[in-house]
Amino acid sequence: MSVVIVHQVGPGVTVQDTGRAGYLALGLSRGGAVDRMALAEGAALLGQPVGAALEMAGMGGRFEVTAPTRIALTGAPMRASLDGAALAWNASHLLLAGGMLDIGGATSGVYGYLSFGGTLATPTLLGGQGVHLAAGLGRAVAAGDRLAIGPDTGTVTGQGLKVAPRWDGGILRVLPSLQTDLFTQAQRDRFESTTLLRDSRGNRMGVRLQPEGEGFGLTAGGTILSEVITPGDIQIPGDGAPYVLLAECQTTGGYPRIGTVIPADLPRVAQTSAGTALRFRFVTLEEALMAERAYRKHLADLTRSRFALVRDPHDISDLLSYTLISGVTAGEDPL
Repeated sequence: MSVVIVHQVGPGVTVQDTGRAGYLALGLSRGGAVDRMALAEGAALLGQPVGAALEMAGMGGRFEVTAPTRIALTGAPMRASLDGAALAWNASHLLLAGGMLDIGGATSGVYGYLSFGGTLATPTLLGGQGVHLAAGLGRAVAAGDRLAIGPDTGTVTGQGLKVAPRWDGGILRVLPSLQTDLFTQAQRDRFESTTLLRDSRGNRMGVRLQPEGEGFGLTAGGTILSEVITPGDIQIPGDGAPYVLLAECQTTGGYPRIGTVIPADLPRVAQTSAGTALRFRFVTLEEALMAERAYRKHLADLTRSRFALVRDPHDISDLLSYTLISGVTAGEDPL
């Protein structure tokens, strides 16, 4: 089996999987990758079930493997190279033993993912491998770490995926929450019509959005009993700036919630970088369920969406229409 040797690493690199289900009543949120779509894209590129990968917040690091290893690069595009040669993002590659993989800063978005053929074989805690910093489960990856990789039965590399950008802001679909009706209709209308900018303050627990103009707040019923909260909930604290909860959020809270971002749009929240504009739009439960079905179908179809980074000439039906050699003449041209 191969081992990942970490030579250099950014401060926000952690091992993440799909999270731990079933512990909410015990005070532990699910956690896991904040962009689970990117985790699924990495698994699809490698032709394997979704497992544990390295989540890189803002920047990656320098990595080496001890045996030939397949990798996939997904999520927020980052500058990546192998022994100095640039690597395509949203693609799978083969690392040979001793090769140096360098992953720099994100060029768009926030969270990039480095997946491995066979997936990471790090220790399991409470049924999951994902680090949950808020709960004290595990720690961030550090220089000098050696991370085990499980057996890889796959062989295919050099695959790519066409990925719809989710790091350029846009409209987030929202369902009404338990306290939505406590906000006046005028407040809710303004909430939908207001452009909000992603604040620089944010982490795996959630992101703060700064509204244009005044914030939002309750005119009545301002005292809310602490109750269960989940990723996607939009809390309105005392300063009136919406705060969207993410994978590592707490399990209870007392701030009023004006709505909840549907799961299909949470990757867009997580991947929106500071200063990018977002809007909210309330949808019906039926619309949310349709979006969820489309989202799950998209994930299921990812493997069939792969394409070869380098096309086999036998598969190019119009090969003769390409200019394969330029600058060749019959040799009879005058000097």
